[in-house]
Amino acid sequence: MITISKWRCSWSLMATIASIVALVSIVHLFLFPVLPSLDSFSVRPVQNSCVPINESVDGRTGHIQGNSQQVLDLEHRFPADLHRAVVYRNAPWKAEIGQWLSGCDAVAKEVSVVETISGSSCKNDCSGQGVCNYELGQCRCFHGFSGEGCSERLNLECNYPKSPELPYGRWVVSICSAHCDPMRAMCFCGEGTKYPNRPTAEACGFQLSLPSEPGAPKLAEWAKPDLDIFTTNRSKLGWCNVDPAEGYANKVKFKEECDCKYDCLSGRFCEVPVQCSCINQCSGHGHCRGGFCQCANGWYGTDCSIPSVTSSVREWPRWLRPAQLDVPDNAYLTGKLVHLNAVVKKKRPLIYVYDLPPKFNSLLLEGRHFKFECVNRLYNDNNATMWTDQLYGAQMALYESILASPHRTLNGEEADFFFAPVLDSCIITRADDAPHLSMEQHMGLRSSLTLEFYRKAYDHIVEHYPYWNRSSGRDHIWSFSWDEGACYAPKEIWNSMMLVHWGNTNSKHKHSTTAYWADNWDKISSDRRGKHPCFDPDKDLVLPAWKLPDVNALSTKLWARPLEKRKTLFYFNGNLGPAYLNGRPEASYSMGIRQKLAEEFGSTPDKDGNLGKQHAENVIVSPLRSESYHEDLASSVFCGVMPGDGWSGRMEDSILQGCIPVVIQDGIYLPYENVLNYESFAVRILEDEIPNLIKILQGFNGTEIENKLTSVQKIWQRFLYRDSMLLEAERQKTAFGYVEDWAVEFLRLTEDDVFATFVQVYAFVYAELELFEIIWSCKLMCILFFGPGLGLHSRIRPSH
Repeated sequence: MITISKWRCSWSLMATIASIVALVSIVHLFLFPVLPSLDSFSVRPVQNSCVPINESVDGRTGHIQGNSQQVLDLEHRFPADLHRAVVYRNAPWKAEIGQWLSGCDAVAKEVSVVETISGSSCKNDCSGQGVCNYELGQCRCFHGFSGEGCSERLNLECNYPKSPELPYGRWVVSICSAHCDPMRAMCFCGEGTKYPNRPTAEACGFQLSLPSEPGAPKLAEWAKPDLDIFTTNRSKLGWCNVDPAEGYANKVKFKEECDCKYDCLSGRFCEVPVQCSCINQCSGHGHCRGGFCQCANGWYGTDCSIPSVTSSVREWPRWLRPAQLDVPDNAYLTGKLVHLNAVVKKKRPLIYVYDLPPKFNSLLLEGRHFKFECVNRLYNDNNATMWTDQLYGAQMALYESILASPHRTLNGEEADFFFAPVLDSCIITRADDAPHLSMEQHMGLRSSLTLEFYRKAYDHIVEHYPYWNRSSGRDHIWSFSWDEGACYAPKEIWNSMMLVHWGNTNSKHKHSTTAYWADNWDKISSDRRGKHPCFDPDKDLVLPAWKLPDVNALSTKLWARPLEKRKTLFYFNGNLGPAYLNGRPEASYSMGIRQKLAEEFGSTPDKDGNLGKQHAENVIVSPLRSESYHEDLASSVFCGVMPGDGWSGRMEDSILQGCIPVVIQDGIYLPYENVLNYESFAVRILEDEIPNLIKILQGFNGTEIENKLTSVQKIWQRFLYRDSMLLEAERQKTAFGYVEDWAVEFLRLTEDDVFATFVQVYAFVYAELELFEIIWSCKLMCILFFGPGLGLHSRIRPSH
């Protein structure tokens, strides 16, 4: 980002300067690593100085704006505590990061960024069956449409090819014995029934047999349709002809397995049309159709947040306002305005969000067969917000926050980072949804299917945008929400930064750790995956999972409960494996960690009636689902954090209820662990030390425990996706004129949340990138003046 515009000096002066630069560059070459790091800071120059983070290259002139540099003695002004933590905005950061943020973040200045408002046209205006991307002039087609102008209709079958034994084909989620809608591969009652648009999803349309043992689920006979669902005979289990009033009054029988699995419908009989779930609910500039934003004229993007030249400036989003417009002088001659420049003041880091084709995001939402999948909210009969407990909803929440953030830019040349929005949470939950998402070529592995989606997104970016090659993708950010994170990232994108919930460095667990075979990535060839680990702490970041907003926990301040009211020493409530009733049968579940814990400290009898060898009254390790889970966590001093099939949400549960997390998973990073100082608020126990767990915890004195509890109370809000929630609160206030109880509670919070932490981390990363840019620019000048004989050219980092 730093450029040299003009030199006005004598050759002798230039030679002198070049000699000094050469000396400095050689010193830096051996002192500092080639790539920026989040974790290895022992020789970082940011410990002692602030690098300039307020330069901006004017997109029209190429001149540098603002060139000040402030040098601070950060270690002296912001000393570390006994845990080597430096507090910045109430959180204990690793010393180097905390010192830099404390000393430098406050002096960051706004820069003037030229935002290009595009107006390229699309073929046939996408035939009314899609949204035009006015930047590229490409159509983004709705579900069931394709082609350059969205004029081609697709035929998306619900069923696989039939056979004599399977007249409806082999099982798939979309399997249909009634009417298949080929635009979405969804099943409905169809013509001839009283309610033709009522869904008959999955088991609804097929006969069910009694379970083989008590408590087991009924078994569906996929070759035998259930004709009773179409009947008007009140003595049979109907569905397609059941009048809702009679159904609610129990005057008619209906099949319990039939319900409203599809989005946009509510009520027991799908009789109430409701708001669908879309990214940012289309930002008020479009209609949400099952997950795909149908944007109003002049707007585009997955959430209709990007204005074109035909949009009203008064309706532009806040991240583009206030803006100084630059209208081309010849616009009145052509009568057609294709592009418009708007100068907007922003603070770095600046993030460019790719508007990828909808197959990577919107179509995955629009075509989902179970409305709870991969979203963090739905809407009830009154269109009020219903938050879900979908752990993978974090991906949607973060995406929404980035799209609405003042750090977002449309100027890729000015951007510091590039966000590629591939919704793997939808891909992997939808892998078996319909035949057109076939996994046959992927050996039935959802991990392999997901890898292919990311590779195709990479192909699209490289083909249509110039930004990847300027850094070989190092300034690109990808989100992986699934159980083992970025383990199955294609090799082409591994240079990039990964946002995950699973920070397995593969230093100990060097293979797929999931017990669910379809997510195993060991069988993916290295030709496709490469040989990278799941997580690289030098460049990647673990983010918290989504947690259902708990108004009661907030209003009663469970997170702030003092030590004297925490009577349980250690608490863990969750699946403990095959030794217990209804436990996961695989020995590999949780990598055996939960099982080892239960063997030692189990407080509930296993199948053989045995308790843990060291069970104690103030230690709870139980698989029995607690009816007061959050209260139990808030009544405990230490809470267990162990894996499930990859990551689990136990860290978030612990932190959000003010309990000190006890992490037992070797070589696997937890949220923010490579940027926050975990020693100040958590405890790490080696897997081999599980038998000594209680002795270790009892070894902490009262002062140490109080300090850790205090630190947990300082950071708990950083595990909330509050920004996304407040965006929703704002939308609901606009729609209804008031905010609901959950919004009232979250509006009272003032500390930094997940998104604020994300921005702070990448502000630091940006500063490091700028610092290295300066160093490498100096090395480049050495080569220009002295030739390649210095041997520096072979290590020059690709231009940022």
